[in-house]
Amino acid sequence: MESRRTPLHAEHEALGAMFTDFAGWRMPLRYDSELAEHHAVRTTAGLFDLTHMGEIVLTGPEAGAALDHALVGHSSAIGVGRARYTMITRVDGGVLDDLIVYRLGETEYLVVANASNAELVFGELVERAADFDTEVVDRSQDYALLAVQGPASTAILAGLTPTDLATVKYYASYPTEVAGTPVLLARTGYTGEDGFELFVAPADAPAVWAALLEAGKAHDLKPAGLGCRDTLRLEAGMPLYGNELDTAHTPYHANLGRVVKLDKPGDFVGREALAAVAESGVDTTLVGLRSEGRRAPRHGYTVLDAEGAAVGEVTSGALSPTLGYSVAMAYVARSSAEPGTKLAVDVRGRQEPVEVVALPFYKRAN
Repeated sequence: MESRRTPLHAEHEALGAMFTDFAGWRMPLRYDSELAEHHAVRTTAGLFDLTHMGEIVLTGPEAGAALDHALVGHSSAIGVGRARYTMITRVDGGVLDDLIVYRLGETEYLVVANASNAELVFGELVERAADFDTEVVDRSQDYALLAVQGPASTAILAGLTPTDLATVKYYASYPTEVAGTPVLLARTGYTGEDGFELFVAPADAPAVWAALLEAGKAHDLKPAGLGCRDTLRLEAGMPLYGNELDTAHTPYHANLGRVVKLDKPGDFVGREALAAVAESGVDTTLVGLRSEGRRAPRHGYTVLDAEGAAVGEVTSGALSPTLGYSVAMAYVARSSAEPGTKLAVDVRGRQEPVEVVALPFYKRAN
């Protein structure tokens, strides 16, 4: 089956993008240099096409209650115009996907799912909301999603929108205009930097993309692909579904138990299993690893203790462009999870020393 193309595919081709197939989409991996794109996001700004993400809308008087039942968070408590990071789990507490829920109105919510799980999440929400007075609609084809991320993102957008960006709070969304085009502007992102995500009609995406590129020239903005997006989120300690998050682990294993609202009213899918994990604790947990070696630990590599016994597995790893050394995230036994613990990673038959460190590896100054 041929991969889907975003409304910006021609723009990516014109910029010389190298493409990759990702979750059924043909997406830009990089335009020039992943390293240059990474550094642009950290120092100035990068422009991303995220149209592959899934958008699901719930409307109706019980939309919030339906999400409270379907997800681990307390969606009905989200204020209008605000957003919250959350997860959808199985009955046994295993993570099906991590999500962002935007409350667009008193009875309207937008759920953004990862591209690889969008169809699954939609199906689960339809099933879990069946007994509630709400309508669940897959609106993914109605949205293109762009992101401007980096220290210069506010300056780049400031001249394109009538909205005072200083009033746009983190994890909030505002209906506004950018370059004369209606958008839903959200102060969210997946890079560890300040930035904005713009939900636009697919037909409007090329014009908004071009306006952002033009406004960004004065700030050294670069178009950026999935390659640098992965190293950026790794440095920021942000989990990726299929790596740090999966059905074999609960939010508590990933040190994200804070998103599970056991005290919210009513029952929700996975509550009993998650309450049991919260009470008993976990035997393995997600940690950061720092390596001075140039051979970065990679997904699936075995983590070893001082005696050479296997104590875990790497979920993500790379040479950090910002920090200049190799970093990784890994699930390890609780007994080996204390920061400062000396471990090793089996890198193609060679034991590379690593040290457990606190996450995130990188945190922006302001």
